Amino acid sequence: MSEPKKKVLRPIEAPFVVLGPSGVAIRDCLKHLADEDDKVLRLVGEHLGRLASADLKDRCVDGLEHDRDSWAARKQGLTSQSSPRWAGSITRATHDQWALSRRCQLARIQGLEAGVRTLKHRLSQKIGAKGTKRAPGGYRSKSEWFHKSRRLATLEHRLDSVLGERDAGVVHVVRGGRRLLGNRHHLDKAQLTEAQWRQQWEAARWFLAADGESGKRFGNETIRVAPDGEVSIKLPAPLARLANSKHGRYVLASQVAFTHRGAEWRDRVEDNRAVAYRIHLDVERGRWYLTASWTRPVVQMIPLATARAQGMIGVDTNADHFAAYHLDVHGNPVGDPRRFFYDLSGTADHRDAQVRHAISQLLHWAIRCGVNAIGIENLDFTAEKTREKHGRKKWFRQLLSGMPTGKLKARLVSMASERGLSLVAVDPAYTSMWGDQHWRKPLNSTKRKMSRHDAAGIAIGRRALGHPIRRRTAPPHDDQSDRRGHRTAQAGPGDRGREGTRPPVTERAHDARTRTGRQRTRATSASNTVRDARSSRSWQQMSLLNTV
Repeated sequence: MSEPKKKVLRPIEAPFVVLGPSGVAIRDCLKHLADEDDKVLRLVGEHLGRLASADLKDRCVDGLEHDRDSWAARKQGLTSQSSPRWAGSITRATHDQWALSRRCQLARIQGLEAGVRTLKHRLSQKIGAKGTKRAPGGYRSKSEWFHKSRRLATLEHRLDSVLGERDAGVVHVVRGGRRLLGNRHHLDKAQLTEAQWRQQWEAARWFLAADGESGKRFGNETIRVAPDGEVSIKLPAPLARLANSKHGRYVLASQVAFTHRGAEWRDRVEDNRAVAYRIHLDVERGRWYLTASWTRPVVQMIPLATARAQGMIGVDTNADHFAAYHLDVHGNPVGDPRRFFYDLSGTADHRDAQVRHAISQLLHWAIRCGVNAIGIENLDFTAEKTREKHGRKKWFRQLLSGMPTGKLKARLVSMASERGLSLVAVDPAYTSMWGDQHWRKPLNSTKRKMSRHDAAGIAIGRRALGHPIRRRTAPPHDDQSDRRGHRTAQAGPGDRGREGTRPPVTERAHDARTRTGRQRTRATSASNTVRDARSSRSWQQMSLLNTV
């Protein structure tokens, strides 16, 4: 008889401390703008937007043959129509947009390859064959098999086209956004008129962004913001006639006052360190905004051992909430699980506010618990969002697509670093399954209802602390506890309290004072049996051990 095949688990990556944020961005509204200021901003944005569109077209035409000489030629052509610094900002923005399109193209190729792989596997199975947890089975009927075979041919054709574009250096870029472009054909669904859409489209294609320069006055020569909030713009050469200040500059009547990180921004400006600015118009609100951003030096993260020194908060990320559990340094759950809910429906601003509110609650609770770090899964659903991965489970694919894992991680990293907390990223493999298997049932009680997500939080926290998810890894003792020694998952021999017993179930005379705080009126009588007899000296020693 052949031996049953053993399940082979995929290797689990080691946890690591996530790097902190590398930049800062703050924004303020340009209030009380004069009509002349609004007119100048529109003219400058429109003129530079046309130059940026033409430069992006030239960059896409160059493709993979782009080099320094072509970059210098493009920048020289833009300088005569704007200024050297405006030309540098436009060309750098063009290169960033082209590189982003290449990364999106790579993600598209990976998604198509995953879909083709899954379709080929399922088509190779017999009709009606059952799947496993690791691989899907065959299709249910001949009709479904036929339609999926046609879809395989479609995906292979798309994959060949995208691979050809990648080899030729062809990218697809829409200045203003592909979504806004698509709204032109669905104005009713977008609740816009043609005039409203046209205003949004033109404003999105304007260009009013300038990179900072260290050593220059206030850190930026193109869009200059003084410490007192005065904003001035270097006008392009064709619009120099509109200047109201020296050296072809236009000073806005409105002043900015950054309330968030204002002191940090003012220190950089006064020291003439580089600060990048961007001015854009919110058409729906009818307001102009100015965004200031700058890079931070690489933050020296704390070692992993230091992050684990005070325990850990294990967080399981779900579609509508964080499931968190506090664990001590030995990996034992402390207290009850906590949940922090958020609603990801509605507008983008509403979703962003919900995420920030949930993260704020989580961080405040972590600070109260006294931990140094938060353990979180290193989630990436790139291969899980394919249509062929989960078959007819449309609701599950929509659930995965609706989880903003990238936004959650970015928000959590930036907000945690401001509060002195670190993040420990762990491999998400088997956390929900093993947490449910080893921790859900033991922690269930009449006063605590454990869920699968709560148990997953414990599993994530233990993996972040370097402990196995199982509570005990050695086999049970046969007859005496001293014969085989301690279990491998328990505390080490040098840890305090490792020999401590469980708290008594009932209230007894010898522990009534220490547990309830009541004062005795008289001492209890000694036991009549030799086994239960205890001296007062031993009780004093035990009370001292309990207080250590």
